[in-house]
Parts: sequence; structure tokens; C-alpha cells
Amino acid sequence: MPETISTIISPEGSLEVLSQHEVNRLRDTSRAGLHDLLRCCALAVLNCGNVTDDGRAVMETYHDFDIEVLQQDRGIRLKLTNAPIDAFVDGRMIRGIRELLSSVLRDIVYVYNEIQTQQRFDLSTGEGTTNAVFHILRKAGALKPGRDPGLVVCWGGHSISREEYEYTKDVGYHLGLRDMDICTGCGPGAMKGPMKGANVAHAKQRRTQGRYLGISEPGIIAAESPNPIVNELVIMPDIEKRLEAFVRVGHGIIVFPGGVGTAEEILYLLGILLHPENRGMPYPVIFTGPASAADYFKRIDEFLAYTLGEEARERYQIIIDDPTGVARAMRDGINDVADFRRNQQDAFYYNWRLNIARDFQAPFEPNHEAMASLALHQQQPVHELAANLRRAFSGIVAGNVKEPGIRAIEAHGPFTLHAEPELMRQLDALLTSFVAQGRMKLPGTAYVPCYQLA
Repeated sequence: MPETISTIISPEGSLEVLSQHEVNRLRDTSRAGLHDLLRCCALAVLNCGNVTDDGRAVMETYHDFDIEVLQQDRGIRLKLTNAPIDAFVDGRMIRGIRELLSSVLRDIVYVYNEIQTQQRFDLSTGEGTTNAVFHILRKAGALKPGRDPGLVVCWGGHSISREEYEYTKDVGYHLGLRDMDICTGCGPGAMKGPMKGANVAHAKQRRTQGRYLGISEPGIIAAESPNPIVNELVIMPDIEKRLEAFVRVGHGIIVFPGGVGTAEEILYLLGILLHPENRGMPYPVIFTGPASAADYFKRIDEFLAYTLGEEARERYQIIIDDPTGVARAMRDGINDVADFRRNQQDAFYYNWRLNIARDFQAPFEPNHEAMASLALHQQQPVHELAANLRRAFSGIVAGNVKEPGIRAIEAHGPFTLHAEPELMRQLDALLTSFVAQGRMKLPGTAYVPCYQLA
């Protein structure tokens, strides 16, 4: 049995006093309550530093863990029962972990009270969804009006080699030397490396306000515990709002080697940038990795060229084995973003002008029926094909690491995808290469496909 600790703590950070109704919602263990969601996300935060991508295994290991919100006259306290002891030093919770735990509580309460149960935002429309994402970020303090552009979104796999991980640190280091901050999905691997590198560079440059922003959603945060470098955490209610938050707060995006989750993010991003209304808008995108990752990006590039066309290639650069070159190219690209937004009188902290089609905003539930009915053919606008391919990869991610997806696969077998013959061949070649390169699961674990191609 793992070593645990039980204690009562006070939240850290800007968490506001909760009403009795809010406390009751968090304590509610019924199907409509928030307790199970809070418990899963809280355990992931407390498990910070233990690398895993199997949220169900963590829940089973700490099956007797619980968290309870206690309301007192002076505010609230959190009662933790059988929490992972690695979150504590000499009986006191590590301050950064306590801050992240408070962020989880803040966002779960805010999203439920202000987004999901109120009619303040019409989430069936693009405008309503974009405004909801803005308000969640603002509530979390993630929008910084006084800062010049310099927030770089870093995407990539949690299951990467040591060489690839060290490369992400080198890139982060050179970004940090050039006064750029890091925003990631807050997990391990390619999300942790850039933050560690930038953290060292910021210390050398005596930059005391470095940002290491993690944006996640409940299913991912429960599967991948946040890395300890994160100093700002925002929990979005679903993956579509998380991805929209990335592209609206970031000023440029770097993609490191990954697997299906990374491919999903690439398709989401390019599908948006290829929309006719977004042509001419500067948005630097760089694919990069060490020399050993050249074949990975070659296969990604070939797949994108076939499915989305040559125009897609114009929206990204591939820079191999050159951390300094990546940082310089990103700095130049972000300078172009700053000039464009000044000329258009746009905000630096949130990209309102970017047009995101409804196909990229509507939540996708990756069940067997939905996966089988995806339109995977080229007789549709390119940004719509990108949206459907993104959904296919989203379903594979769910089947790989998210507890509901894992249970659905166990109950009904693998998801089935239908596509036109040549597209199917391209898709099969790409997914097969991910498996061969060990990019589907953490090292040391055998991968059993959660999908089949028909």
C-alpha cells in the first residue's frame, strides 16, 4: 500500500469564499454533484511528480483517498483523507501543490456556477463559447493586459524519449533567454521540458515574473498529473474549450514530437488557420525535435500535405535539431504578431479576431457510434476535414488514457473508423508509425490499439 497522510489545509491563492450552496455542490456525491470530479482532479494534483498516463490506475492505487470542503466562519478549509505523501514535506503540503489544488477548486466551482448552469453564455454559438473561454481565463488571472506578446504554447507528447525531453528543455531555455514565457497542457514530457528550460533561463536573466501556464481539462488532468513547474493552472470544462484557450492566449505555437494527442492539436490548429477568414493573420507555428525525430515530422508533414493540401504547409515551419534557431524564429514571428495587433488595435492578451468555426468548438463525445460516423473523406472543405480528423484522434486519445474511454473500449471493443481508401492508407501508416515509435503509451508498457480501421 502507498504511504499516505490525512490532514486539513487552507486553500492557497486567490480562491474566494464559497457560499453554502457551492460547498454543498462540492460535497454532493450524487450523479449530479461535483464531488467525484473534484476528487479525481485533486488526486491528480496531489500525485504531482509521479509520471503516469493511466488515471484509473492512480484512482485504484489511492482508492481510499477523499477530499471534503469544510465551511467555516473565516472561509473554507479542505479535509484530505489518505492523500499521497509525496505532496508533503515534514507534514506540510508543498506550497506550489496547494496553489494548484486551490486552482482546481476555483475552476470547478466557477465553471459549474457561471458557465454550465447559467444562461449567461450561449454555448451553442461561437460567440458565446469564445466569451465563456475568456471569462474562465480571466477568473483564473491568466490574462495579463500589461504584458507585451511573448507567451509560447508548447505541444507535444508525454511519452517521449530522454533525448527528445532534453531537446524540449533546450528549446525552452533559449525561449526564456529571449524573454518568452511558456504555456502547455501541464503534463510530463514535452510539456514539462520547455518550462524547466525557461525557468533556468529566466533565473539567469533575473526575470522574476516568468509565466509557466498550464491549461488542462478534467479528463486530462486526472490522467496526467500536472508537472511541478506550473505556476498558473486553468481547468477548462472540455477539450474543445482547452484548445481554444491555447490558440487565443498564445502568441505562437511550438510542436514537439508526440503521438495522437499531438496530431489532434496540429489538426485543430491548422484547421483554424486554414479558414478563409484567418488568411493573412500572422501566427508562428514551428514543428521541432532532435535529429532522431526527423522521421516523425516527415510522416506528419506527408499526412498533412495529403489531407489538407499544400496551403497547410505554408502555415508552419519544420526546424530540426536547432534550439537556438527555433527560439529566434519564434521571437521574430511573435514580433510580427505584435505589429499586426498594434495596427489592428487588437488586445495582446486574447486573440478575439481569430475565427474559430463551430466544428472546432462543439464538444465531441468519443463513443463508438460517433467515431464510426465521422466523415473522413476529401469531398468537403479542408477545414471541415481537419475538424473530423481532429475528432478521430481525440477519440483515440480518450480510448488510450481517459477513464470513460478506457471503460468503453473494455465493454464494447475498439472504436471503428471509416474512411475513403487512400485516406485510410495514409491514416493507417501514420498511426502505425506512432505505435512503432512507442508514442502511444509511456515507455515500458505494451500498447493495445483502442481503434480499428474499416
